[in-house]
Amino acid sequence: MAARQRVARVAFLNTRDLASGFLPILALSALLLMSLYLMGAATQNSAEFGRLYIVLLAVNIIGVITLAVLITANCARLVRQYRARAVGSRLTVRLLGIFVTLALLPGVVVYYFSLDFIARGIDSWFDVRFERALDDALELSRISLDERKREYMRRTDQIADALSFTPADRAATTLSDMRAQYDAYELTLIGASGHINAFSSANSLAILPHLPPEVVLRQVRQGSDYVGVDSIDSSGLYVRVVRALPVQHPVEETRLLQALYPVSSHIGVLADSIEEASSSYRQLVFLRDPLKNSFLLTLSLVLLLSLLTAVWAAFFLARRLVAPIRVLALGTRAVAAGDYDRQLPQHSQDEMGFLVQSFNDMTRRLAQARDETLVSQHQAEGERAYLRAVLGRLSSGVITIDRRRVIRTANHAAGQILGIDVRAYVSKPLATLGSDHEHLAQFVEAVRARLSGIEDWREEIIIQGPSGRCILMCGGASLADTEYQGGGNVLVFEDITALVQAQRDAAWGEVARRLAHEIKNPLTPIRLSAERLRHKYLRGMAPGDAEILDRSTHTIVQQVQVMEEMVKAFSEYARTPQLRLQPIDLHAFVEEVLDLYRGGSSQVNFVTEFEPGLPRVDVDPGRMRQLLHNLIKNALEAAPSDQDCVISIRASLLTMDSGTRMLEMRVHDNGPGLPVDMFGRFFEPYVTTKHKGNGLGLAIVKKIVEEHGGSVSAENAPEGGAVIVIKFALNADSMRAPPSGAAAEGSAQSADAAAAAGARTLSSRYSGRQE
Repeated sequence: MAARQRVARVAFLNTRDLASGFLPILALSALLLMSLYLMGAATQNSAEFGRLYIVLLAVNIIGVITLAVLITANCARLVRQYRARAVGSRLTVRLLGIFVTLALLPGVVVYYFSLDFIARGIDSWFDVRFERALDDALELSRISLDERKREYMRRTDQIADALSFTPADRAATTLSDMRAQYDAYELTLIGASGHINAFSSANSLAILPHLPPEVVLRQVRQGSDYVGVDSIDSSGLYVRVVRALPVQHPVEETRLLQALYPVSSHIGVLADSIEEASSSYRQLVFLRDPLKNSFLLTLSLVLLLSLLTAVWAAFFLARRLVAPIRVLALGTRAVAAGDYDRQLPQHSQDEMGFLVQSFNDMTRRLAQARDETLVSQHQAEGERAYLRAVLGRLSSGVITIDRRRVIRTANHAAGQILGIDVRAYVSKPLATLGSDHEHLAQFVEAVRARLSGIEDWREEIIIQGPSGRCILMCGGASLADTEYQGGGNVLVFEDITALVQAQRDAAWGEVARRLAHEIKNPLTPIRLSAERLRHKYLRGMAPGDAEILDRSTHTIVQQVQVMEEMVKAFSEYARTPQLRLQPIDLHAFVEEVLDLYRGGSSQVNFVTEFEPGLPRVDVDPGRMRQLLHNLIKNALEAAPSDQDCVISIRASLLTMDSGTRMLEMRVHDNGPGLPVDMFGRFFEPYVTTKHKGNGLGLAIVKKIVEEHGGSVSAENAPEGGAVIVIKFALNADSMRAPPSGAAAEGSAQSADAAAAAGARTLSSRYSGRQE
């Protein structure tokens, strides 16, 4: 989201910079160009030059400085961006260098030759030949005009001589005649007091003559004639001649004669042109060096303005060209960071616009592909979680193996069944299980032999683990080879040791029941027949024969008793009595049973350790006494002959991983321990390591524990001796009231009596063995 806002902000800033920077700079450049034009025009007019040139120069210098400051600020910002490695800064620098170089080189060349051209051109304006020709033309016009003035003066003298003899009353007529005779425009006769005596004009509409200025009249009265070229109103140039008339009589007043002779208009134009050219040339000569400096300064300002404008245009164009690339670069970074929803603004329809549109199409497709991938991934994760949950709750072990015989997955049940953490071997070869754990070598070899086939298989495999023999029902199948999964095999196995043991127990129970039934029936007649023979014939027989009969019948009766005990044991193992559960204090109950074995002549040491605060447990007291007697009997029989028998009984409270609370009781002797090759078979009927005995003691213990919903196992202690571990589940809802009635009391009393008798027998046997 932050990357998207950054791209949008960059696009907005670029647009804003282009809009806000282009128009003011363009307006400033137009203003400077206009002022430069006015400054150049001012150089052509000396009056305007002095009035406007300095102001316009100051305006141009201020504008150029402003433009330079703006360009300097842009350069400083570009330097900061370049040092910060901003996107597009290096391309901007390269484009700026190219544009400035392209603008600078031609401008410098043109500037150099322009300076030389201006200097040579201005110097050529002031050539000596031009100045001499202009002076000659001016002198020629003056000579021509003076010649014309002398001619008009001569005519005026002739007119004055003629008028001096003309009476006053005929003066007007004579003026008219003389004007026409001498081609004068106007003749005026002025009296001494300045009043007009008579005048004649070529303009018939003229009412008054064109009198000369008072200065001219004063000059003529003083005795100096006047001749000059004057402009009369708007009718053109005229040669004005003013002189005094000759006086014929001393008393006669002095009169003045003014004659106006028209000058040809062409001559006037030429004279004005020569005069104006001469005046302009004089001004140019005066302004020669300032003009040259002004031209050079104007050219320099034009060049500087052009270069600065070119630099700014380079900034403008570089930013305009780099802006889409910068936006594309930021968008590419956003896509690389995983933002596939990026859409860039498109400001043009050219190639860059097409590139931006292609980028937007690409990100749109990427976003669509990402969404589809996420949906597929979520579905796959859901299916995987579902499969993991199913596998985690299966009681069967499941292991998947790829084609390279490498373990890919394993559930929790697989580790429980094999007795190791199988999930620690994920991504490791299957053979590692056999090399790290010897008891799994047979399992691994059997599985590897089956993995080469493509058909489903099923086989029973027996392994010898630390806790004894374990029977596994294994099955395997090939996995499909898909695009994402490289095939392999799936291995499913289940621990059927308990099932097989239950089947064997059921079979042995049926065998024991039938044996007890079949053997019990003939035992009584055999024993009675032997006793009858002994009673009837023993007294009447010879001593030798009597001894043989006595020994033979005694042997028969003794063996019948042994058979009866065996039948009783079979019956105990085969029958399934109805339990009468009641909560008991296990510590007090065990101490009560052990008291039956204390105080005798046997050297038996009992060690009891019970965790404080143990809860009461629901058991059948009679069956529980039988369990303890069988365990103590086995411990006494397994005790070594060269040292005292030590039996330890410990009880503690356990909390399993599932949260179930268990009461654990451990019975430990100091015998030689259990043979490793018989692990897992000790609780089967007729399995024993003793020379005497029927092998039903531990089988009955297992049957009693399972009747109470518990479990029993055997192990060897590290310090020596065998340990029988019994676990009972604790459930507060299963608490029942203590049993009542004679049946319960009779059962308990008979169990105690039998236990007491067995304890005395075992004690006496152990004492005799010690002696």
